Amino acid sequence: MVKIIKSPALVDAAGTGKKIIKEFFGRVSSNSSEVSIAQMNSPEGWTEPGQCPYFDEYTIVLKGSLLIKTKTEEFIVTEGMGILTSKNEWVQYSSPFKGGAEYVAICLPAFSPDIVHRDN
Repeated sequence: MVKIIKSPALVDAAGTGKKIIKEFFGRVSSNSSEVSIAQMNSPEGWTEPGQCPYFDEYTIVLKGSLLIKTKTEEFIVTEGMGILTSKNEWVQYSSPFKGGAEYVAICLPAFSPDIVHRDN
């Protein structure tokens, strides 16, 4: 089977600032629960709530930098780098640095508000 996505679905983002999520594959754009693949553009100063998701998230930074926090560590992920955050581990993504960040996120299984388990 071949499936072409002519344009991504725009998905609302949680957090401060106006992050743009363009989902190419996932629950919204392609009705897929196996994987989600999205291009993200987060402005300088954006922060999302902490979360303990039931999915692995593979992130590749295309431009700028992300700050990713776990319960025990902080990582600065810059252009050309990637990071894997494992399911059931608390994590928080932000783009506090000048220029924000553009990145690709791949979630296995696909992202869903029901399985992201955001902090209240």
